[in-house]
Amino acid sequence: MKNYKFINNVTGWLVFLVAAVVYLMTIEPTTSFWDCGEFITTSYKLEVGHPPGAPFFMILGRFFTIFADPSSAAMMINALSALASAFTILFLYWTITHLAQKLVGPEKEYSLGHTVAIIGSGVVGALAYTFSDTFWFSAVEGEVYASSSLITAIVFWAILKWENVADEPHANRWIILIAYLMGISIGIHLLNLLAIPAIVFVYYYKKYPVTRNGIIASLVISILLLGIIMYGIIPGVIKIASWFELMFVNGFGLPFNTGTIFYAALLIGLIVFGIHYTTKKNLVLWNTVLVAFMVIIIGYSSFAMIVIRSSANTPMDQNSPDDVFSLLGYLNREQYGDRPLFTGQNYNTPLDPQNPYVEDKPYYIQKDGKYVVSDIRQKPQYDSRFTTFFPRMWSSQSQHIKDYQSWAGVEGKTVQITNRQGEPETIKLPTFGENLQFFVRYQVVHMYMRYFMWNFVGRQNDIQGHGDVLSGNWLSGINFIDSARLGDQSDLPAKYANNKARNTYYFLPLLLGLLGAFFHYHRNKKDMWVVSLLFIMTGIAIVVYLNQYPHQPRERDYAYAGSFYAFAIWIGLGVLAIPELLKKWLPYTSTAIAASVLSLFLVPGVMANENWDDHDRSNRYTARDFGANYLNSCEDNGIIFTNGDNDTFPLWYNQEVEGVRTDLRVCNLSYLQTDWYIDQMRRQAYESNPLPITFTEDQYVQGKRDVIYLMNDPRIKGAVDLKKALDFVKDDNPKTKLTQADNAAYIPSKRLFLKVDKEAVIRNKVVPEAQYDQIVDTIFIDFGNKNYVTKDELMVLDMIANSNWERPIYYAITVGRDKYLGLQDYFQLDGFAYRFTPVKTEQSGIYFGRVNTERMYQHMMNDFKWGNMNDPKVYIDENNQRMMMNIRNNFNRLAESLVQEGRKDSAIKVLDRSLELIPHDIVPYNYFSLQLAEDYLSAGAMDKGTKVMREIYESYKEEMDYFLKLDDKYLVSVDEEIQRIMYFLREMSLITNEYKLEDFSKEITASFNNYFQAYSTLN
Repeated sequence: MKNYKFINNVTGWLVFLVAAVVYLMTIEPTTSFWDCGEFITTSYKLEVGHPPGAPFFMILGRFFTIFADPSSAAMMINALSALASAFTILFLYWTITHLAQKLVGPEKEYSLGHTVAIIGSGVVGALAYTFSDTFWFSAVEGEVYASSSLITAIVFWAILKWENVADEPHANRWIILIAYLMGISIGIHLLNLLAIPAIVFVYYYKKYPVTRNGIIASLVISILLLGIIMYGIIPGVIKIASWFELMFVNGFGLPFNTGTIFYAALLIGLIVFGIHYTTKKNLVLWNTVLVAFMVIIIGYSSFAMIVIRSSANTPMDQNSPDDVFSLLGYLNREQYGDRPLFTGQNYNTPLDPQNPYVEDKPYYIQKDGKYVVSDIRQKPQYDSRFTTFFPRMWSSQSQHIKDYQSWAGVEGKTVQITNRQGEPETIKLPTFGENLQFFVRYQVVHMYMRYFMWNFVGRQNDIQGHGDVLSGNWLSGINFIDSARLGDQSDLPAKYANNKARNTYYFLPLLLGLLGAFFHYHRNKKDMWVVSLLFIMTGIAIVVYLNQYPHQPRERDYAYAGSFYAFAIWIGLGVLAIPELLKKWLPYTSTAIAASVLSLFLVPGVMANENWDDHDRSNRYTARDFGANYLNSCEDNGIIFTNGDNDTFPLWYNQEVEGVRTDLRVCNLSYLQTDWYIDQMRRQAYESNPLPITFTEDQYVQGKRDVIYLMNDPRIKGAVDLKKALDFVKDDNPKTKLTQADNAAYIPSKRLFLKVDKEAVIRNKVVPEAQYDQIVDTIFIDFGNKNYVTKDELMVLDMIANSNWERPIYYAITVGRDKYLGLQDYFQLDGFAYRFTPVKTEQSGIYFGRVNTERMYQHMMNDFKWGNMNDPKVYIDENNQRMMMNIRNNFNRLAESLVQEGRKDSAIKVLDRSLELIPHDIVPYNYFSLQLAEDYLSAGAMDKGTKVMREIYESYKEEMDYFLKLDDKYLVSVDEEIQRIMYFLREMSLITNEYKLEDFSKEITASFNNYFQAYSTLN
């Protein structure tokens, strides 16, 4: 058709419009959990986020937030992701139609049917990806993956455009554009670089005759190019700068950054000279290489903003990359450690007995006008006799080892080693075959193929799966197939059947994509292999590179979005395949129209219908409001310790973007192990004064006091004063160090004490007046079996010793008990945080500390905001549910304390409010729910307590009836759930009996006995 190009362009923009409207309708209006709060914060104020940084994303985000006030800044950055995703769909559409054109033939021969088939393939493929699970998830939140996907889409489209004009003058401008986009992508995310092999093969197929050696050479060249950028240009440019900096500062005695500036000028000069020379000599290839290198560096230069902003000491300045040495560590993600890829250790490979640790990289700091090595990192050196090729089971954490053995069925091979004490020992090392089994079963099938099937077959639910049949599996909607894999799906318990993320596509997207792939291979093998390279490099290749251990903190499907993008191309080509394959028997135009319309409804139509309710985040404010609740739990000028992403980033977002409680200091204990973070905590931040840390920089710099050993010196009787112990640790006198442990610092007692200044406690209103008589004279810290404290714990002890009760100190409720330093008996629950106080309360049951009922009642009932979490139209995913379970527990804890105080009416109001905010049809009853029912009963609300107990009982029965009908092969994976329910049924029987609900108690007991008998028979 004469108007094909016009129709193609207009349709592309219409597809873009559909995607943009959908994503903008479903974006989260504020911050989300995980990294979003950090990315929004770093964009809004151009601060420094976690390694390796995303400066170009920050620049884009800052541009979008220029048009917003603080309360809508997050929405604007989410809108950036939505629009970037919509543009990704636009370029996907044009990519599919370009490839489809090549399968149909020259444009001048197009009939109406050809145009319909090509346009239909583009629309169906692009919209299938629009509504796919993984891509839609990233499209509606302030993360880097949407922008990264856009760069990948443009780059792949650009090489196809180059292919069209490759024989024309100046065609290589497309290559230069691709190189520039690659440079920009480094400042967003490195996933885009994995498109390089596909790009190389497009170039090869266009410029050279295809031979076996040519294909091998192209593959080698593409891998080399990828390696040169990832391991050469990205770290190499900065590494060479560090050599110049060291030479100019330490060697020539010049000021800091002189060497870096000279190197930058030299590099620019050499590039300019090289381009001029190759232009003059007409060296086209080398000119193209140099110009491509130059534009990559220009794109990469966005990282200068990281150094500039770090030098400004922004409130968030992770790793403080303000010189070339710290920037190099930042880019190399050194804080996250290493993992073996092609050779290395198994989880129990012994260290080399002769040389267990070797020196790695020096750690430089600025001191007295020079760069000084404060620490030389040590890395383990494993016994080479017991390392393996392609190690997949490498993590030595106990949970990971247990999971390795389960996934791979490890039996191992027996070897004799000499342990570090010089004694012979027998161990069982995993075999190479068992490593491969783990690679296939867990890393490929569970951590890639499962996600692939989520996107193109269907998803069981949004509960993170670790291999059991109940959580996070793929699901087709075809009962006999699903039941054969996961057990009977026709009579699921409500908590699983009603999960909003239970989405089924009946294999339709997968089948259409496979048809497209086979058709593509049959019609144009070259293009098919190009798309296949994109599919493999952004899929299985990432699996190999990540080498993930089991029990990941969250699902990782976002890492493979590029692979799903490639498959969406084949979904589109599958539409074209139908009329092409049937044209001998059916009219082409009619078949093309029918195939396009039916595919549109059966693939993207079904996907949109199934996925809408679990991807629509509109009107959800939970992450923002929960973060504010943490902050508002604290008194003025307080310190709140956090430990993870979801109890830190939403707090940072609230403070940095919306200006909530900037008098408080959020102190992340994971980061407090580093010198750069301690530096920041010792600085003023908004209205928050520096933290009361008395250690000097020289005393906590990396390499000094990283670990403080705990020893019971027999010469010391009783506990040691905490302040004196800290002074002992600070002392640089060799007599205060352990010569047998490389002169490490130590504390000569595992029991410390802190004298309480009661006047300061009362003056600063640390506890209510009614508790003045309960203030202890001395707080004891007993480390028990603990043999050392880490730097973060040392800093916490320092703050406790020197705050003198002037700065309220809190622990977020989500911080693990292993970080409490044994102080939990001195905790007071004030809301979403425990306050450290000088009033001791012995642990009672599962709880510790006590509750400030007045303050907590005011918070939980009146002050706190809940982000619309009880609106049935708002999507509450697993992350939100976990948070809400903690909130449910908080309500229970408050109610129980009110009952103990005799305030039963208030307790009932609290429990009513809990049920109102966290209804069981949104957050299914869990182990905290039984306490809720018991609290109702103890408060005298027998009807309400019995009703909740009955609902819990019925849900447990529903689950047990389902579990016990499963085939034996599925029972293993639900055994833990069965035992959990059995435990709680027994508890319910005891509670109902205690409160004289005899008939109900007998009913529960009878059910327990029946289930126990059935369970015993099965086992």
